[in-house]
Amino acid sequence: MSFSDLYPTKEESSAYLIPYESYFALGKRGIIYDIDNTLVMHGAPADKRSIELFEKLRFIGFKTILLSNNRDERVKPFADAVGSPYIYKAGKPGKRGYLEAMRMMGTVPETTLFVGDQIFTDVWGANRCGIETILTSPIDPREEIQIVLKRRLEWFVLKSYRKKRKNS
Repeated sequence: MSFSDLYPTKEESSAYLIPYESYFALGKRGIIYDIDNTLVMHGAPADKRSIELFEKLRFIGFKTILLSNNRDERVKPFADAVGSPYIYKAGKPGKRGYLEAMRMMGTVPETTLFVGDQIFTDVWGANRCGIETILTSPIDPREEIQIVLKRRLEWFVLKSYRKKRKNS
């Protein structure tokens, strides 16, 4: 494995600022989302902004699914509130959850987009399945210690990624 296996396709500051209509025009039809620190602060319920985002995505024509390593008690209420199917205890970065998400949406890697805030789970797993990835900035900088440690490692990957993008 090299750093490039961990590179996102694109970076965005927020899942709420992604130009979704452009992706639909390019043939994307399904979006797989991480929840915590991608759509809401870690452990927070769905809010007005996340509910409106999923309504907008349905209006555009997207199918969506939530893919989380969290337990059902965390994921189901969020999924119910935004009106999206979900997979809990997904085992990211393993391929199984991503492949099941595409099966459930009826998409293939070329028509699927993944949106998440972590490189070593979200982006790496989606990349392993050939899915285009958008890495978002975490919503809340205060995180559990194991995530803080991963973020420090992510810094090296992102430095390499940004240098490569600047030089290309």
